[in-house]
Amino acid sequence: MAQRHLDRLTPVDASFLHQEGANSHMHIGGLTLIEGPPPSMEEFLEQIRRRLHLVPRYRHKLAHTAIDSGRPVWVDDPNFNLEYHIRHSALPPPGSWDQLQDLTARVFSQQLDRSKPLWEMWLIEGLEDDRFALITKTHHSLIDGIAGIDLATVLFDLSPDPPQIPHSGRPWKPHAEPSTTSLLATGFAGAARTGVALVEGALEAVAHPDRAMARAREVAEGLGELVWAGLNPAPETPLNVPIGPHRRFVGVTASLDDFKTVKNAFGGTVNDVVLAAVAGALRTFLISRGRRTEGVEMRALVPVSVRSEDDQGTAGNRIVVMRGPLPVYIADPLNRLRFVSHAMDGLKESKQALGAEVIAGAQNFAPPTILAQASRLNFSTRLFNLIVTNVPGPQFPLYVLGRKMVLAIPVAFLPENHALAIAIMSYNGQMNFGLLGDFDALPDIDAVGENIREELARLVQAAREQQPAPV
Repeated sequence: MAQRHLDRLTPVDASFLHQEGANSHMHIGGLTLIEGPPPSMEEFLEQIRRRLHLVPRYRHKLAHTAIDSGRPVWVDDPNFNLEYHIRHSALPPPGSWDQLQDLTARVFSQQLDRSKPLWEMWLIEGLEDDRFALITKTHHSLIDGIAGIDLATVLFDLSPDPPQIPHSGRPWKPHAEPSTTSLLATGFAGAARTGVALVEGALEAVAHPDRAMARAREVAEGLGELVWAGLNPAPETPLNVPIGPHRRFVGVTASLDDFKTVKNAFGGTVNDVVLAAVAGALRTFLISRGRRTEGVEMRALVPVSVRSEDDQGTAGNRIVVMRGPLPVYIADPLNRLRFVSHAMDGLKESKQALGAEVIAGAQNFAPPTILAQASRLNFSTRLFNLIVTNVPGPQFPLYVLGRKMVLAIPVAFLPENHALAIAIMSYNGQMNFGLLGDFDALPDIDAVGENIREELARLVQAAREQQPAPV
């Protein structure tokens, strides 16, 4: 992996630092359930220690340059201590699923220490049914969902009897802590590379004016669509209230085949079915809170990966965001699905994602105050009601020290004034939802999870009724 000392954060990565506040923690992660007895702490530490050279960013911390344009650099942490990042805990046996969800919520209620590498991993013992769990937590500036799946396949195994991975061959020796002078030089080098990129872009435009004009038109249309979206804020709901630092967490497990059954029966994509089920669940939630749903179209912030094949295996974020519709005013689940599918098709054909990507690219040339404002424009919390992010995971089992991972549930983050975020990941035939909520604003988060199950069941039943009876 190309993860080096003195790498500069990308504008998108840096934006997650700018968005973080005392109550809005910008870390993401997951809860995984693994069958079999837990390994000893020493055995687990050795498993991670042998593979750390494959993920150098896990030993990097943030450092700020004098002219970093709001974008710090990653540097080796000379005081790196693996035992600080790998935590060991246990539930009173036999620990239940509800207790594990509560522990996950407490872990995600605590901010990461920015003076250290921005990740933690918790080994949890004491679970019922002869199982143990891992809770992972990584700052979003370090990693996006797609990259996170790549890292999981590096840190974990593809078979219960993998070949032994040797150490890198020599003890890790960190670079010396960079001086103010070297950080200043790094800032100047980044500015110089930006200048070279501007010149190369200008030369390309001169050499190919037609191509440059076509691109300029696309960019203008994309920015125009983003500005238009900004003039239409999302509706006010019980989910859009000031939040505190404490969290609730609920995991919902479903079958990927159920989503495919619905998609195959009615068209669209698996993600359309996800959004339609979430919209139906939120409709029921609003009604339970005494809110009218007539004419209300909630809006989801839907991160879209633009990670190419060349980007596989690299850390950092390769995402843009779109604002997808959640038509809670539509009572019929099939009509709701048809609406979502049509609307998402229109978004994909629009220039909204391009406009978001242009804003991210333009931040390469921005001073710190402009960078912060641009990140807020692209991620304005007025424009959406909640995050709904769907990440494709591996469709094969992963193993930890010979033990099979039986469940993997992702965890997103809560921006300011957003009491719920829903992360979805497919894994080995499953489709798993992680619901992260504000502790005070969402005491009924369990009901939202149950609503998702019920909405999916309604869609699956309709799809099965659509199929011809066997002869």
